[in-house]
Amino acid sequence: MENKASENAKQPRVINKSGTTKLADAVVAEKEQRSDQQFRNQRRDNRRNRRAAEEQAPKEFDSITINIGRVARVVKGGRRFRFQALVVIGNHKNKVGVGLAKGSDVTSAVTKAEQRAKKNLVTFAMNQETICHEVETKVTGAKVMMKPAAPGTGIIAGGVVRSIIGLTGIKNLISKSLGSTNKINIAYAVVEGLRQQVPRKDWTSNTKEEAKK
Repeated sequence: MENKASENAKQPRVINKSGTTKLADAVVAEKEQRSDQQFRNQRRDNRRNRRAAEEQAPKEFDSITINIGRVARVVKGGRRFRFQALVVIGNHKNKVGVGLAKGSDVTSAVTKAEQRAKKNLVTFAMNQETICHEVETKVTGAKVMMKPAAPGTGIIAGGVVRSIIGLTGIKNLISKSLGSTNKINIAYAVVEGLRQQVPRKDWTSNTKEEAKK
């Protein structure tokens, strides 16, 4: 009986006229499992390589979270709580942006705020390592005054203004926050003041045109 069973096991099973044989179910399952494992390993390696490349690549913009608050929305069943994040990004040169967004958790709120900040980037003019001229901007109740400073002065400013200026190439600045202490309004006022900067070369052209008139 054992000899007959071994002979039957050795004999291939022909499934078509070309003479191809049908593998045992266990062998087919083993091959499928092996190919599936190889595919999973390849995907895992690709993810690791992509993650390592992203970590090695230098970031163009740095970001800082200025404020995270909890907001509530009244619905039929009660209150629905969400998180609001205020994020500022900059390239330590002459580009800066502010983003405000809400999310169900802190991580999603910060991510959305960073994306909005990238869309709202502002490019401003600089005079070496300070701003071109004095400016005073107002957003709702917040008023911010910024003045250029001599080399070696440093950044003389409050918390929100210092955080935003720290993401730019400005090294010398004198600033004062007037009016409201709302961080969101102060942040937008600072960015608006930077956007209003006019280069020195445009000052003389404007005065010459006025003199000709």
